[in-house]
Amino acid sequence: MSGGRRWILVVPIAVLVTALLAGVVTWAQAGNIQRDLAADTQAALTQAGLQKGTVTFDGRDATLSGFPPDQALKALEVVQNVDGVRAAQLQGDVVPVAPSASAPSTTAPPTSAPAPPTTEPPTTSATAPPPPTDKAGVQAEIDRMLAETPITFEPDSARLTPEGEQAARAVAVALAKSPDTFRYRVTGHAARGTGSASGALKLSRDRARAVTRILTTNGLTTKRVTYRGLGDTRPAGGEEDRRVEITVV
Repeated sequence: MSGGRRWILVVPIAVLVTALLAGVVTWAQAGNIQRDLAADTQAALTQAGLQKGTVTFDGRDATLSGFPPDQALKALEVVQNVDGVRAAQLQGDVVPVAPSASAPSTTAPPTSAPAPPTTEPPTTSATAPPPPTDKAGVQAEIDRMLAETPITFEPDSARLTPEGEQAARAVAVALAKSPDTFRYRVTGHAARGTGSASGALKLSRDRARAVTRILTTNGLTTKRVTYRGLGDTRPAGGEEDRRVEITVV
């Protein structure tokens, strides 16, 4: 065989070997990332006293299963805050988390005198329209409600204002009437100039988590809601930088 023909055979073989080696390196790196995330996640859960469930990874996305119902939401928060985790979700329902003691009470104080009997409202020919059952209609209703009454926060804090908490509860009641197959994503934002990029990212994630807790304690199961923070990467200007968005996914 001449030298020219030998080179014709050697070049494709070299290209094939290079491609195979690159694939092996990529696969090994992905496996190392998942192993590192799994180890970091297990360490964080152990430190938090949550060791009765399992966490699996698909790349940087975590799935939690087997946690006791009263610990699942806390485990989700721990995993979400592990560096390198992009998203986390739960399999199965959880016990709803009671609102924090600092939240303003919405229950009227008892009175010594009995409440007067209620009367039926006057009947009219007009009836309220039924809630939307398609994703576009539900998204339009969410956008309308948030435009009328935004979910607002105290400056440099994940603590909702009284008006912001009331707005979040109203959205939760509306979404609880939507089809059970619909899922929602809560995205938090922070204003620029309030600190480092990592601080803004954490603040925006804490805001999204605070709204998620209200949604899941007012009619939605935790498997229907995910959350994320985008820091100060999408400024809207002024007070609107301290905001969350709710999207049908």
